[in-house]
Amino acid sequence: MKTVLISIAALALAATCLPGEDAGALRKAPELAFTIPGQGQKLLSQYRGKVVALEFILTTCPHCQAASRVMTGFQQEYGPRGFQALDLAINALDEGRTETQAGQIVQAFAQQFQVGFPVGYIPRDQMMSFMGFSLAERMVVPQLVLIDRKGYIHYQTPESDANADWEKLMNDNTIRQHIEELLALGNSSHKHAARAAAR
Repeated sequence: MKTVLISIAALALAATCLPGEDAGALRKAPELAFTIPGQGQKLLSQYRGKVVALEFILTTCPHCQAASRVMTGFQQEYGPRGFQALDLAINALDEGRTETQAGQIVQAFAQQFQVGFPVGYIPRDQMMSFMGFSLAERMVVPQLVLIDRKGYIHYQTPESDANADWEKLMNDNTIRQHIEELLALGNSSHKHAARAAAR
């Protein structure tokens, strides 16, 4: 999958933490509030206990549309094992759109591209804060974050596809490998990470 450049930007915290590394080095996923049409506001922490693939998308981006189709396949395959995909559109509230209009945009996206998991929306600034981005550089979409059952980020795309890690992480086979890896992790493997985060 390739990407589309958008005019906001990013200075990323690229995810390079692997299960073999000290779990204390993993970054706890910040809390994130977003809206899913028909379900209202949700919190990322409500999905604790699942392996979460969180994609930030533009509904008008062909590469995001393709990524959502791929993730739908993963949801069907891995959902019964505790996997949860989420798409959050960062353009739905653009141009002064109301919450109702934003909901219509993401619902139309989910229907048109037959997305088999929740699609919601979030303001761009909240996405950028979650990802650790600034306005200093350009950013590409989709942006993908893979989170373990305990709420720790293991993999996160860098801001730009000029970074080789972006292309590597967004490869379908690599995503599959990482999902399987995170599904296989036991809860006990992050006990010391949780203690470290509580300090």
